[in-house]
Order: sequence, then structure tokens, then C-alpha cells
Amino acid sequence: MSASQYRRQLENKRKQRLDAEKNAAKYRSKETEKRNAASKARAAAEKAKSNTTRASKLREAQRADQAAAAAGKDAIRWESRAGVYGKSEADLQAKLAKAEQSEADAAERRRQREQQRADRLRAAETASLQHRMNRTESIVTTAMRELRAPKPEKLRILLLGAASAGDLRVGREQKRIRSAVESALHRDQVVLDVRPAATTADLLDGITKFRPHVVHFSGHSTEDLIWFEDERDERHEGFIVSGRAFASAVQAADEPPLLVLLNSCNSAAQIEHLVEHVAPFAIGMTGEIQDGDAITYAAQFYAALANGQSVRSAHLSAQAALELAGLSGAELPMLAYADNVDPSSAWLVKPVE
Repeated sequence: MSASQYRRQLENKRKQRLDAEKNAAKYRSKETEKRNAASKARAAAEKAKSNTTRASKLREAQRADQAAAAAGKDAIRWESRAGVYGKSEADLQAKLAKAEQSEADAAERRRQREQQRADRLRAAETASLQHRMNRTESIVTTAMRELRAPKPEKLRILLLGAASAGDLRVGREQKRIRSAVESALHRDQVVLDVRPAATTADLLDGITKFRPHVVHFSGHSTEDLIWFEDERDERHEGFIVSGRAFASAVQAADEPPLLVLLNSCNSAAQIEHLVEHVAPFAIGMTGEIQDGDAITYAAQFYAALANGQSVRSAHLSAQAALELAGLSGAELPMLAYADNVDPSSAWLVKPVE
């Protein structure tokens, strides 16, 4: 639970303890009052001159003793409750301190990720500026790669999911993507090849046989590694390949894809190489993205593409979906593209005229 939830529970438990202590004090006061009344009645009985008065005072003392005993029991019951509430209060106080520390640690990690992202953005901007300067100063004329014109064919999306340890919901992500596409305006113009336990053989087979326009990978990655699965039924650590090997496999086609989306942690470090050597567009994550954030981003991104939005608009729409859902990973997805293409005027799905 969050620190705010623990605070509310702690406040309620403290109120219960204080109420119990107040009730215990009230019954202790009543017990004392009745004990004093019983003593006075017995003293009066001793001084009484008639047997009738003496008997009446003794009965009065007996009733006062009984009332005092009952009040004492009630006081003990409320003191016991106060003790239980006090113990729960101490436990909640410890849990609150732990939750506050955990949230402080999480905030510090977010701050560090934001700082790292800012550093990467500055480095990318510096590298981009240097690259443009080098191109301007170069006397060598190079042929600019052009984004190939859309053919009268359906958009083919290869969905590769790998979670050999069973710790990611790649099946849920692929289900959400399929549902999003099937609900879109131009659903008939999109074809999915879904591979939920993808191996490197699935990657090569999908590239050469399905000839995708979009290659989507969801699973584990680092800044230079990607985890695929082995052909094993039990859970395992997976099969690790380098980002460069993955890029070479994706590029090994007569018509490489137009877009590569790495929906995995810390994959943004690989997308500059992809747009330079493989595809004009690539998307990756600048830090560690949560499972739910990754699923929400992917579903909305492909829904927007299938609704006829540009690559940039689909990316911005998917980030907006994260913000609207109150999720924290909206700043993690990063879109990269080649110098000679414009993502705001690149549509991967167009209605049939």
C-alpha cells in the first residue's frame, strides 16, 4: 500500500485507541465512585440504630459493589482494546515509515532516470548537430534514402513477444494490440503475425516469410542486448542476442521494415543504429518501463496507426494514453527517425480508394 493509505489507517487506529482509553478511564471513574458509595453505605449501616435502616444500607452497599465490579470489568475490556489498538498503531507506524522510505527511494530513482534521459537527449542533440555539420561540410554527394511510396497492400505487423521467465504479460499485450486494431477504422488494411514465445528462428522466419512493414518486440532488453526465448517448454533465462545482431536480422530482407518498435526496457539506446541502418523509423524506451505502461502504449499506438494517423501522431497519442490513465511512463517511449523523412507526414495505413 501507499504511504497515504497507511497514514489514513494509522489515523483511524489512533482514534480507536484514544476512544478506548477514554472509555476505560470513564469506567474506572465509575468503579471508584461506586466503591466509595458502597463504603459510605456500610459505614451508615454500622451507625444505624434500627435493624431496618441497617439492612437497607447494607443492600445499598451490595448494589454499589456490584455496579463497581461491572464498571471494573468494562474498564478492563476497554483497556485491553486500547492495548490491541496501540500494538496495531505501532505496526502501522513501522509500515508507514517503510512505505515513506520506499516512495522516497522511488522518487529518487525517477529523478535519476529523468536526469539520465535529459543527459541522453542532450547527447543526442549534440550528436545530431555534429552530424548535420559534417554532412554540410562534406564534399561527397550521397544519395538520400527515400521512404518508399505506399503500395496497394495491407500493413503487415510482426509481433514478437519473449518472456521465458514468465515475468512479463506479453500475451496480454498482443491481445490488446489485436483488439485495438480490430476496433479501428481501417482494420481491414492491417494484418498481424503474432508470435508470443518468439525465438531467433521466429524472427528470421517472420522477416523473410511475412515481410513485415513493422517489427514489434516486447520482452526484456538492455542498452545493447535483447532476450529471445529458447525452444524449451519450462521457464528459463532466455536466449540473449546483441542489438546489432537483431538489427542485422531485421535488415536481412529485400524490403526491410519501415518501423521497428522495441517495447522493452532501456532499448532507446539501440534505435539510432536502427534508423541509420535498418528502418526510417524506430521507437524505444529510455528507461525501465512497467508492464502495464508498455501494454497501454502499444495498444494505443497501433490503434492510432490503424485509424489512419501518421507515425508521429500515433506516438503522441500513445504517450497521451499513458498520461490520461495516470501512468508514470509517458516520457519513456522515444521516437527516432532518419534525417530525410518526416514522421508527421508518414502514414502506414491508408484507406482503399
